[in-house]
Parts: sequence; C-alpha cells; structure tokens
Amino acid sequence: MSLVWTLIAGFLYAEIALVLLLVLPVASPYRWNRFFKSKFLALLAQQAHIYFFLIMGVLVLFLLEAIREMRKYSNYEQSGEVHLNVEMQHSMRLFRAQRNFYISGFAIFLVLVIRRLVTLVSAQANLLAQSEASMKQAQSATAAARSLMEDKKTEKAKEAGEDTTLNELNKLRERVQELTSELNREKKDKEAVKSQAESINREYDRLTEEYSKLEKRITIGGGTTTGSKDD
Repeated sequence: MSLVWTLIAGFLYAEIALVLLLVLPVASPYRWNRFFKSKFLALLAQQAHIYFFLIMGVLVLFLLEAIREMRKYSNYEQSGEVHLNVEMQHSMRLFRAQRNFYISGFAIFLVLVIRRLVTLVSAQANLLAQSEASMKQAQSATAAARSLMEDKKTEKAKEAGEDTTLNELNKLRERVQELTSELNREKKDKEAVKSQAESINREYDRLTEEYSKLEKRITIGGGTTTGSKDD
C-alpha cells in the first residue's frame, strides 16, 4: 500500500474509532457538548465547513481514481499467451483498486455519519441544557410560589388574629359598657336611697321637734292644773 492510501486507511480507522466513541455510552451528551465547545474545537469550528469540504474533495478524488483503476483492470482481456506472472500482477492491481475503492468510499460515508452524529449530540446536549434551565426556572418559580403562599397564609393568620383581637376588644367594650350602665344604675339607686334616707332623717327631726313641743305643752298644762287645785 502506498503512503497516500496508508494515510487514507489510517483516517478511516480514526473515523471508525470516533463513531464508536459517539455511539457507545462512553460519555454523556452534556460532556460531548462541553468537549465540542472547548476553546480548541471552537477555533476549528469557525473553519469547520472549509475542512469538511476539503476532506470530502480529497476523498472523492481518490474514490474516482479507484473507480478508474477498477474499470481499467476490469476490462482487461486475457489471452492464452499471457504469462502467469503478468496475470497475477493484473489481478493484484485490480484487488488494490477495489480495496482503495472501499477504503475511500467508507471514509466518505463515515465523514457524513460523523458530521451528523456530532450535530445530533450537540442538539441533544442543547436540549438537555434547556430542559435543565427550564427545570431550574420551574423550581425557582415553585419556590417563589410557595413563599408567596406562605406569606399569604401568614398574612391571613395575622388578619385572623387581628380579627380575633378586634372581636375580643369589641366584646370587652360591650362588657365595659354593660358594667358602666350597671354602675350608673347602682349610683342612681344609691342616690335614691340616700335621698330617701335624708327625707326620713328630716321627717324624723320634724317628728322629734313636734314630740318635744308636745311634751312641753303637756308639761305646761300639767303645771297649770296642779296650781289651780292647790288654791
């Protein structure tokens, strides 16, 4: 095998290894995406389409060369006078042309496969990143909603406590008003009793004075009657 076809065969083996790495669960899509977005590959990605078309052009040229050699040695007409050594060389060259055709063909095919796999892995990694971001946003929104619900519950509890306090204050006010009214009634009753007592005292004083006057009159009248009898 010549040096050029050795390089193409090595490129094919490298493509096979890369396809196996991308297909087998060696690394997660997220890690592949980080690897694809590394600084070195980011510099290469800026001119990736140029490298892709350059490699495809070279491989297509060698594929066409292999096809030309296959057609050349396939159309060889054997004759009875041809030496066995010449026939073996011809068959060997045909085999090499077929081998080169398969090497270049599979290399072109795997280039397309690798490009598609890289695109799919990157898209999957981006979807995973978006889903993780959406999950984080949903979790943050859920946490915010829970905090709001807790705040509302706290506010409702405070409002309920305030309502209970207001109800208790209203009840206390009503009770104070009732006690005040009862106290006022008792004051009025006491004043009425006091006024009655004062009137009774005045009446007692009046009766006492009249009694003392009657006693004086009786005393004076008794003295007068006794004097007249002595005479």
